[in-house]
Amino acid sequence: MHYRPTSLLAKAIFLIAVMLAGAGSWAQLPAKGGAATSAVVTTPHVRAELIAHAPQGVEPGQPLWLGLQITHQPEWHTYWKNPGDSGLPIEMAWTLPAGLDAGEIAWPLPKKIPIGTLANYGYEGTVLLPVPVTVASTFAPKALSNDATVRLRATWLVCRKECIPEEGDFTLTIPARSTTAMHGAAFDAALAAQPRPVMGSVQGVRPDSNARIEGNTLQLSVQGLPVELRGKTLELFPETPEVIENAAAWTQAWKGAVWTAEVPLSAQRSNSPDPMPVVLAADGQGYRAELKVLGAWPTVAAAATVSPALEAALKANAAGAGTSGAPQATSSAPPLTLLAALFGALLGGLILNLMPCVFPVLAIKVVGFAQHAQDRRAHRLSGIAYTSGVVLSFVALGALMLGLRAAGEAIGWGFQLQSPAVVAGLAALFTLIALNLAGVFEFGHFLPSSVASLQARHPVADSFLTGVLAVAVASPCTAPFMGASLGLTATLPGPQALAVFAALGLGLALPYLAAAFVPAVARALPRPGAWMDTLRKFMAFPMLATVVWLVWVLGQQSGIDGAGALLILLVALGMVAWALALAGSARRFMAPVSILALALMAWIFAPHVTNVAAAPSAQASTGNATQQWQAWTPGAAEQLVASGRPVFVDFTAAWCVTCQYNKKTTLADAGVQADFTAKNVALLRADWTRRDPAITAALAQLGRSGVPVYVLHAPGKAPVVFSEILGEAELRAAVAAL
Repeated sequence: MHYRPTSLLAKAIFLIAVMLAGAGSWAQLPAKGGAATSAVVTTPHVRAELIAHAPQGVEPGQPLWLGLQITHQPEWHTYWKNPGDSGLPIEMAWTLPAGLDAGEIAWPLPKKIPIGTLANYGYEGTVLLPVPVTVASTFAPKALSNDATVRLRATWLVCRKECIPEEGDFTLTIPARSTTAMHGAAFDAALAAQPRPVMGSVQGVRPDSNARIEGNTLQLSVQGLPVELRGKTLELFPETPEVIENAAAWTQAWKGAVWTAEVPLSAQRSNSPDPMPVVLAADGQGYRAELKVLGAWPTVAAAATVSPALEAALKANAAGAGTSGAPQATSSAPPLTLLAALFGALLGGLILNLMPCVFPVLAIKVVGFAQHAQDRRAHRLSGIAYTSGVVLSFVALGALMLGLRAAGEAIGWGFQLQSPAVVAGLAALFTLIALNLAGVFEFGHFLPSSVASLQARHPVADSFLTGVLAVAVASPCTAPFMGASLGLTATLPGPQALAVFAALGLGLALPYLAAAFVPAVARALPRPGAWMDTLRKFMAFPMLATVVWLVWVLGQQSGIDGAGALLILLVALGMVAWALALAGSARRFMAPVSILALALMAWIFAPHVTNVAAAPSAQASTGNATQQWQAWTPGAAEQLVASGRPVFVDFTAAWCVTCQYNKKTTLADAGVQADFTAKNVALLRADWTRRDPAITAALAQLGRSGVPVYVLHAPGKAPVVFSEILGEAELRAAVAAL
């Protein structure tokens, strides 16, 4: 009797499970602490609420205002339209009923927020950002409820010393035929805080007000300011970012009714506005003027800030989270660059066979290979089908990842295992495979013969689906040479990027494909026999080890309660498989009971599996009592380097087996830890187990799309990016060179 490790049906179940579970993984999540159908989103740093003001109802020609009211925790702030030296402005994307059209944010006057040697413009305390809405004559409320439902997707960066990208989905229902004015005072105050145009201006412009370029300074001259401001010291807020030195000293003076100032241009100026809009403020009231620019702007420098990596990472994160609403620009790679990426992907896929992630599926292929050791034609067909399954799955997964990125999702390689639902689905699949291998049940015992014989009648399809399974298990990992190629796909046009994914799949399948076409390999294998039954049952243990790993991964995402709930469900699933394999009256009694028990357990415990637990504490011991890992946050590495301290960053994830191997070996080595301590190296750990757009953006800045990634930052030196297989010798040599 010939044994196969899995059946065609089992792999089909896997495909359905991944597709269904993936739907939950790839959906955009609301901000932490927020609800997708609420007008309020609360995070640890802000409380954001969508409110409305329609004193005459939602009627054509009548005022209608929507607004996002943000209440900050003490010491935290968000940003104005020009955030200053760092940060990102609040962004809003509206979904409104037909006949309603949202305008631009009526920005209230900001405040200047000094942070070290930087200066930002933003809001603290409570601020309301009003948005005017035009009601067309074609607007018609809902027929039955007579109201209008508005939806808002908002993104913001909230900062103290660290910065946290946040987002929220808001829904608000407004009565169309009655008054909505309970927040009228808040809207009145916000509109009163909006800067007013200077007197005598036409659409904000006065011909006698200008900004004259004199070398590296701007000579400002503004007329039309109120009489009561004369002689007072004014605050200056440029609306265009990256033009002036926001934190630098500057001078101002009054010449009768004319306010003048001399402001230094930024050494990293990247914008050349004409006219130049500015806001001048005193006593909490702002006045807006658009200044005609006299003279030629100096040559524009490459856009940068005091912390280029932080600025780029935050902007990339904003694009990934839908802030900009535009996909990242791509351009064709030079032929040599593309060839290098293809070769790197091929080599990386080849090395991926040596990674622990792939071992369970390779074990399946070894048994299958031995079964057809003397059948060269079957070998070749199986090899081609397996390769096709691997390559097409990599291409499909790559296309999905690129498509989600283009749609505004901040994701990277291995993103599917950031979903507890997908992790739980894979654990269930591998539990069934392990029970099948161990002989607990055979699909042929309780399925119609036509279904049970599908594998025998379609061995090519069986090999194809084994390739799909291999990709599902291998995709969370990255191997040497693979990381740079995957990172490059974010900047390539679609066809070139998909070619890189295809090369990666070909590399993974290459050993089996070569073996299928090399007769010597087949001749070296023993003939099929009773030994295959023993090997088959032994293969159940690698599968169960994979289940243990997946349960541990889920525990990192959903906490100990989630892991326990998954184990309960896996036990119930195993009982169902066993009951269905029984015969006679035992099956008739036990099968319904076990299925009912599984359904009851799923109803009780499934919410615990998919519930995302609170983030782990900021510190985690590495085994050395004197050396502590700190949680990575955007800008933390740059701040530490700016203070003169070297920084080592470990980009990791619980579902990345290579990451865990490096963590328990090289990074836990006493010599490595001693070197870190001797050089006063700060240790930061960026945990990507759960979805984190900021980490995705930081990886993209390093030219990577997956983990592990290891980076050593040092003052005055370029960052050093290490291989995915982290070697003790290379790491210690780099630290010694600090």
